[in-house]
Amino acid sequence: MNDLTMMLSRYWWVLAVRGVGAILFGIAAFLWPDLTLAILVMLLGAYILFDGIIGIVDSIRYRETLSNWWLLLIEGLLGAAIGAITLLMPGITAYVLLMFVAAWSIVGGVLRIAAAIRLRDHIQGEWLLVAGGLLSILFGLALIVMPHAGILSLTWLIGFWAIVVGVVFIFLALRLRKVGKEGQ
Repeated sequence: MNDLTMMLSRYWWVLAVRGVGAILFGIAAFLWPDLTLAILVMLLGAYILFDGIIGIVDSIRYRETLSNWWLLLIEGLLGAAIGAITLLMPGITAYVLLMFVAAWSIVGGVLRIAAAIRLRDHIQGEWLLVAGGLLSILFGLALIVMPHAGILSLTWLIGFWAIVVGVVFIFLALRLRKVGKEGQ
């Protein structure tokens, strides 16, 4: 087991927490599809801020092990900034919010695919990370292509995306946990 795999398997639970957060957000989007845009914006902003902070913490934690730790830092900073802006300026137009979320989702998807490529020789199931990355890219592109979709459709699209990405994160976290136990 290389250093990267060992480090990721040690902190598997962080990815699981990200997954649980995404699933909870997704469930909320389905349970309350008639949420006003302002409430949806606040929930999404809180989730993106939370995810960004975890990305920043992980990049600092992994900076001595990961040669590309700064990519995780960029993703985390982008997420934290977009989340904070969304929370501080909830009156931001839906279009600008969608473009922020689209950019965050596409960048995160590309970085997840890059991580899967690096991990493919060290863990089984890296395709889950590729699937989550592709889903994030497609989600971001869908937001760019369909910015005027109805709020209900948007709420369901965001909810579906969050639940699937959350499940992918949890499955990958459990794989990393298993790899860590086998490597001990």
